[in-house]
Amino acid sequence: MDTDTIAAISTPTGEGAIAIVRLSGDDAVSRANELFQGKDLTTVDSHTMHYGKLLDPETGEIAEEVMASVMRAPKTFTREDIVEINCHGGLVSVNRVLEIVLAQGARLAEPGEFTKRAFLNGRIDLSQAEAVMDLIRAKTDRAMNVALKQMDGRLSGLIQNLRQKLLETLAQVEVNIDYPEYDDVEEMTNDIMQEKTAEVRDEIENLLQTAKQGKILREGLATAIIGRPNVGKSSLMNTLVHENKAIVTEVPGTTRDVIEEYVNVRGVPLRLVDTAGIRETEDIVERIGVERSRQVLTEADLILLVLNYGDELTEEDVKLFEAARDMNMIVLLNKTDLEQNIDIERVKELAGDNPVISTSLIQEEGIDQLENAISSTFFEGEIDSGDMTYVSNVRHVQLLKQSKQALEDAREGMEMGVPIDVVQIDVTRTWELLGEIVGDTVGESLIDELFSQFCLGK
Repeated sequence: MDTDTIAAISTPTGEGAIAIVRLSGDDAVSRANELFQGKDLTTVDSHTMHYGKLLDPETGEIAEEVMASVMRAPKTFTREDIVEINCHGGLVSVNRVLEIVLAQGARLAEPGEFTKRAFLNGRIDLSQAEAVMDLIRAKTDRAMNVALKQMDGRLSGLIQNLRQKLLETLAQVEVNIDYPEYDDVEEMTNDIMQEKTAEVRDEIENLLQTAKQGKILREGLATAIIGRPNVGKSSLMNTLVHENKAIVTEVPGTTRDVIEEYVNVRGVPLRLVDTAGIRETEDIVERIGVERSRQVLTEADLILLVLNYGDELTEEDVKLFEAARDMNMIVLLNKTDLEQNIDIERVKELAGDNPVISTSLIQEEGIDQLENAISSTFFEGEIDSGDMTYVSNVRHVQLLKQSKQALEDAREGMEMGVPIDVVQIDVTRTWELLGEIVGDTVGESLIDELFSQFCLGK
C-alpha cells in the first residue's frame, strides 16, 4: 500500500478555540519538523506535545503559534507516524496551516483515508472501521455505546468465533473423509456437520433479531406527526424537542411545509417530522405542504396521530386512521384541558392494538406516557445496550441473511442425502460471507467504496 504522507483538517469547520491538522505517513515527523520552530521533532519522545511556531517556507515568516503532537508507529491509530498540529480555531488559520503542510510535500487525504490506513495496517478490522462513522453520527448515548462496543471489537469477536467453528467443522469433516476409521463414517460426518451448522445458524439468527433495533439506534426512527390542522402537531414537536422549532398559532394551516428534527426519547433517536395539517384546501402553498405530508407518511417507521379532545371525530380523522393502517402508530388525544367532545370508544376501535394516550401539551401532561409508549413499541421497554451486541449496519445485516440462507441450504442438502463434499460448498460460502463483515474476504473496490463515505480528516 502507499506509505506517502497524507494530511487533512481533523476538526469541524468553523470558529473554535483549537483546530487540528493531522499528518500520517513515513515522513510525517520530518515534514512537520521542517516547518516547526521549536524542539527538533525528529528527536522528541513519542506521544509528547511541544510548543512552537509554524513557519511559512515561502516567506520564512511565522505563520502560526502551534502545539505539535508527535506519535510514533506502531502505537498510533494508523500504525504510521502521526503528527497533529494544534493551531487557533477559525477558517483562515487552520486552512493556512493545511496549505503550508501540503506545500511542504504532504498529500491531501481522501475521505476516510486515515481510518482506511488503520484497517489496511491491521489496526482495526472492517466492522470496527465502519463503527468509527457510527460513533461520529450517533444521535443518543445508547447509539454511541453500541458504536463503541463495535469499535472495541465485540461484533468482530462474535463473527470470528462463528468462522472458527465453521473452519473446525470443515477440517474435521475432511479428516473423517480422508482417514475413515469406522464403517459408519458417512453418518458420523453428517451428524457433525448438522450439529455445528445448526449452532452457527442459531447464533446468526440471534444477531439478526437485534437488527431492527440496531438500525433504529444507528439511523433514528423516522417519526411522522400527522393530524388535521390546529390539533397540536407543532406543539407536540416543540415539547419533544424542548425548543420552539415550529410556529404555533390558533390559525389552522400555519405549518405549510415539513419540519424535521432529531430528538432523544428514552434512548431512542427519533427523526421527528412535523407535517402540514392534512386536509382539502384551495390554498396552493398549503396544498403542496399537504402532499409532502402524505409522502412523509408512507416513509415513516412510526406515526403519531394527533386528535383534538375538544372536537368531534371527523371524516378527515377517519381517513388518517385508514392511511396509517398496518403501520406502527400511537394516537394522541390532545387538548384534554378542553371539554370532551370526541368519542373515545370510537377512537380506540379505530386504533385497534395501537396505544391511545391523552395529553394536554399546553399543560405538559401525558408526555411521560407517550415516551414510554414509543420505547416499548420498538424495544419492549428499556433498551439493553449493555451486554447485547446490536447489528446496526445494513451491509452486515445483508451478509448475515445470506450466511443464514447458505446454512439452511446446507441443512436441506444433508436431509436430502446430498454428498457431504457438495454440502461443504454452502458451508464454505458461509465462512466467506462472514469474512466480508470483518474484511477478511472483501474486495478492494468495496473497501474503497466504504471509506469514501467517511468525512474528510477521519
